[in-house]
Amino acid sequence: MKRFLARCAAFLFLLVVATDAHAQKIKAGVGQQDITPPIGYRMAGYFNERLSTGVHDPLWAKAIILDDGKQKLAMVFCDLVGISLNISANARAIASQRTGIPVANIFISATHSHTAPLFEGAIRNYLHDEAVKEFGKDPREEVDYPKVLIGQIVEAIVEANGKLKTAELQTGIGTRDDISFNRRFHMKNGTVAFNPGQLNTNIVKPAGPIDPDVGILFLRDPKKKQAIGGLTVFAMHADCVGGTDFSADYPFYLETRLKQALGTNYLSAFAAGASGDINQINVKTKDPFKGFEAAEKYGRALGESVLREMPSLKTVKKPSFAVKTETILAPIQEVTPERLASAKEKMSKLTDSSASFFLKVEAVKAIDLAEKGPRWPMEVQVFRLDADTALVGLPCEVFVELGLAIKKASPFKKTLVMSICNDRPSYVPTQKAFSEGSYEVTNARVKPETGEMLVETAVKLLAALDLKN
Repeated sequence: MKRFLARCAAFLFLLVVATDAHAQKIKAGVGQQDITPPIGYRMAGYFNERLSTGVHDPLWAKAIILDDGKQKLAMVFCDLVGISLNISANARAIASQRTGIPVANIFISATHSHTAPLFEGAIRNYLHDEAVKEFGKDPREEVDYPKVLIGQIVEAIVEANGKLKTAELQTGIGTRDDISFNRRFHMKNGTVAFNPGQLNTNIVKPAGPIDPDVGILFLRDPKKKQAIGGLTVFAMHADCVGGTDFSADYPFYLETRLKQALGTNYLSAFAAGASGDINQINVKTKDPFKGFEAAEKYGRALGESVLREMPSLKTVKKPSFAVKTETILAPIQEVTPERLASAKEKMSKLTDSSASFFLKVEAVKAIDLAEKGPRWPMEVQVFRLDADTALVGLPCEVFVELGLAIKKASPFKKTLVMSICNDRPSYVPTQKAFSEGSYEVTNARVKPETGEMLVETAVKLLAALDLKN
């Protein structure tokens, strides 16, 4: 009898060990596809027609897939100023069909590069229609870029899914507090100004904080100890380069630095944190903040922060992947017939370099609002990796205070908040910012309560995934 009980105990011990070992196994795959348009294609990021003249560095759709044996999570990061609901919905549906990964388990984000293609939206549609009127076709659109983009995003996911292999997943949060700045300022005249200029003596103080967190996911081959790929999340506009060469902006230089340290096969993905009101301009100095040299400085600095944090990263030993997603119907601002008619007349100013910036902003906004209707679907996604780590995907250019509020209320020790996921219907300021005004508020499509609705939804989903509940 004693011998029998001993054998049972030994069997149960081996079963627990085997189950534990199986539970700890994670598979990961990475893939990337070139999404650079032909030279001559229009560029996004500003309120004028800007034609590309070259390629400084290729634009990519980079995919990371994680598999804990029960759930697969697919994340795609595109070197674009934004992703549209049209693109993301189609790409997610097709990728799901080809890989079996549920649509809810796939998100597609944009890095917010301002040296990327203009392929949808009110500005593109106006310029395209004008070109067709003049030439009978649009000479700037030699390819059906939305179709190509959807295809390349899908291929990146399929590639990553086909390369799944056992991997070690590590997570952590570093810090970088010297390269990003809130771009909204309280001025001596009582107003809040957007980018008021360096060394402006009328500045009183910033109108909001920054988020210094550098969120990190890192994948390595557990046997060879070679780096496979990873994700860096940071809250700062990717608008450092300018010009007419296609470029991923400072995330390109982040990638360059990480590849120098981790190997040329390392896939460096980047996600924009909540950075609707954050950029790289230090108003207290006259330091250059534009151009490739500046972008390299910021990208390398961010890369150093990632590398510095590497020894402190924690391995996900007990993965428990799970997904929660919810779509809110965000209230959209109204546009009157008179305002819409005026906006249509003013759209011709997009090609007039002397026209007022805010005139262009308001005209484009009115056209866009008329197409959206009274409410717009905005999806919030939350991916749980383990008891300590969760990812939050938000649409839009979300203000930093909203991202910080999610992190503060999150039950997870490490919460990585990403913006411009699956859609980008312009800015989502805080209610406080709506009362202050300035550019981001002028350019926002949503009503003031939307930001807090997104925070409430994200926090609710995080709480639902909390393993301590």
